[in-house]
Amino acid sequence: MDIAIVLFEGVDELDAIAPYEVFDNARAAGADVTVTLCTIDDVEEVTASHGVRIGVDRRLSDLAPDMVLVPGGQWASRGETGAWAEAERGVVPEAIAELYDDGVAVAGVCTGGMLLARAGITDGRPAITHASAVSDLRESGAEIVDARVVDDGDVVTAGGVTSGLDLAFHVVRREFGDEIADAVAEQMEYDPRGPVHAADPA
Repeated sequence: MDIAIVLFEGVDELDAIAPYEVFDNARAAGADVTVTLCTIDDVEEVTASHGVRIGVDRRLSDLAPDMVLVPGGQWASRGETGAWAEAERGVVPEAIAELYDDGVAVAGVCTGGMLLARAGITDGRPAITHASAVSDLRESGAEIVDARVVDDGDVVTAGGVTSGLDLAFHVVRREFGDEIADAVAEQMEYDPRGPVHAADPA
């Protein structure tokens, strides 16, 4: 399973790096998974919301992922960087929509879920985002679910910031089983938190 995490200026550090570490640790534990940090634009680095500069050497268009994970960041500030700015610019939502239409699964962490909403992917579907953006997500046409992680099959969303850890652990457990998920949780000394809402519990 190839997972691409899309970065952009103003992205929240933890939204992106926490899932990256979970997935990469799952790879080290034996899961057939690769995870790549990438961008839509041809840039060598992005500056995240707390000022951390993250180097990037891959573009999303160069990859063929099975899942695209979209972090959030700075939605409420309505500034020139962050998820709001990317939603207004439209490039990230357009790229996600095209991949989704081609059968690629998508995941949204925190207000990354709003970029999925701008792509039209969460319309009429169960989803969650950061508390500051829940009303925006509801107005977009999504069905709000009060859960830390919402699994609707090929669309998975998580609440605010640290929920990205739980989304990643849920995906690892769903795709690669309890043994690997438990091994990663032990290594990271993290107990995944719930609740997880699955539209199809099977």
